[in-house]
Amino acid sequence: MSFTVITAEQRSPEWYQARAGRLTGSVASDILAKLKDGKTPAASRRNLCLKLMLERVTGKSQESDYVSPAMQAGIDREADAFKAYEVLTGDMVLRSGFLAHDTLMAGCSLDGHLGNFQKLLSIKCRQPNAHLEFLRTGKIPGEALAQLRHELWITGADSHDYFSWNPDFPDDCQSRLATLTREQADVPSYEAEALRFLAEVETEINALNTMRQGWQVVA
Repeated sequence: MSFTVITAEQRSPEWYQARAGRLTGSVASDILAKLKDGKTPAASRRNLCLKLMLERVTGKSQESDYVSPAMQAGIDREADAFKAYEVLTGDMVLRSGFLAHDTLMAGCSLDGHLGNFQKLLSIKCRQPNAHLEFLRTGKIPGEALAQLRHELWITGADSHDYFSWNPDFPDDCQSRLATLTREQADVPSYEAEALRFLAEVETEINALNTMRQGWQVVA
């Protein structure tokens, strides 16, 4: 996979602009969402399609910069979570900006990576209930799993570490690590769905351009 690293701090104006119009990991679950029948795409897929179309047409991000108290708590604890991961694994985590795919309107912002993007890292400073659930099951939540699959697709990485950390728990329960391999993530099937979705966005843009050509300006 070929991508360009755009150096921009997360949640900065430059970061939002780099993401505008692109399919990113944070919304990957929306393109996979289905209704109860397991076949019909959920409304979130259509909404995302229109959002990306509007961003491309207007050149402006449609994302909200709202940060909830829970999100801010996670942001505040992130540096300590990285240290905890490095102590546990002995690996030094590298940081990067926004990774923009070189030929597709897609990209991602990694929490971290190892080496030359051979392994990726997702740090989650989770709320107590969610952290406890992961301690019990070791199962990566669906929304996070979609994001991991997206990031593996963009980078071509071999595997992805998912690290849940909450310092309010006893020492031996503060963290749990799960590793998702490229094979387990079934990257080819995700890629096929992502390409179908990106084609849908292009169809919407082409339809809008066709309408624009037919509009008559009345003086």
